[in-house]
Amino acid sequence: MPVAPFDIAAVVAQLRDARERWRTAQRRPRDPGGRELPSRDALDEIVQDLRGALFPMRLGPSDLRQENEDHYVGHTLASVLNALLAQVRLELRHGERLALLDAAARPDDNAGSAGDAIDARAHALVQRFAASLAPIRALLDSDVQAAFHGDPAARSVDEVLLCYPGVEAMIHHRLAHRLYELGVPLIARIVAERAHALTGIDIHPGATIGAAFFIDHGTGVVIGETAVIGERVRVYQAVTLGAKRFPADSQGHLEKGLPRHPIVEDDVVIYAGATVLGRVTLGRGSTIGGNVWLTRSVPAGSHVSQANLLDGE
Repeated sequence: MPVAPFDIAAVVAQLRDARERWRTAQRRPRDPGGRELPSRDALDEIVQDLRGALFPMRLGPSDLRQENEDHYVGHTLASVLNALLAQVRLELRHGERLALLDAAARPDDNAGSAGDAIDARAHALVQRFAASLAPIRALLDSDVQAAFHGDPAARSVDEVLLCYPGVEAMIHHRLAHRLYELGVPLIARIVAERAHALTGIDIHPGATIGAAFFIDHGTGVVIGETAVIGERVRVYQAVTLGAKRFPADSQGHLEKGLPRHPIVEDDVVIYAGATVLGRVTLGRGSTIGGNVWLTRSVPAGSHVSQANLLDGE
């Protein structure tokens, strides 16, 4: 019995209708002149190349020799920064289109001069990002050292860099946070979510994290957008630094960007499964025990466990 062919044309038409309904509802241009938003695949490649440029002999190509490091790094950066520039242009242009729509302006008003200004902004942004790579490398070195000194199972700093998911997550976060600071939050979020998919560690690119940060094991760690973490902080798997409540505006929409996540001061240790919610402060040198649920600030040097919370301490 012959098999009926798939009605591909009908499915294509239905999908076209679905796209059109979405674009109309979102006030999207019908012909933005090419790709409208940054590409996840392109950003994956960019981060891979940046990892190699930051750590050429360990995360770069397998046949690289030390005498060729500078050549490899220079060649890689020349390519990757231009690739990043293309993605930054896309995000800035998309933001400009949304701003024009919000202002009820005509999208084609002064389009040429606006495009030139966006290109200049994108180029300056990528230049500033490039100038940040050496400081980012120094921060990552401190993270690797913290993991090596903080884990008795670590046999070398090379093992830490090559194997530890917490370090992989921090490579992505250090890059993503700088991009977030520079004004391309969508690109930053895509980079951060790639680390989440790879490691199970979810760090919003807006989170501010000091030097020598160590995530041990890591699976299930969640760190929110407005969290502020000091230096030499150590957290274990399934730790959440989250928000306690989400204020809404007069129209019922959640307010964006309000400080709503914890402040963790220097030299704090947070053990597995602990949940810390709200804009609370964990004082310097404190220890937060496993599976603790904490919604209040604690002073410097505190030792918080389930037992002393139950006792009312």
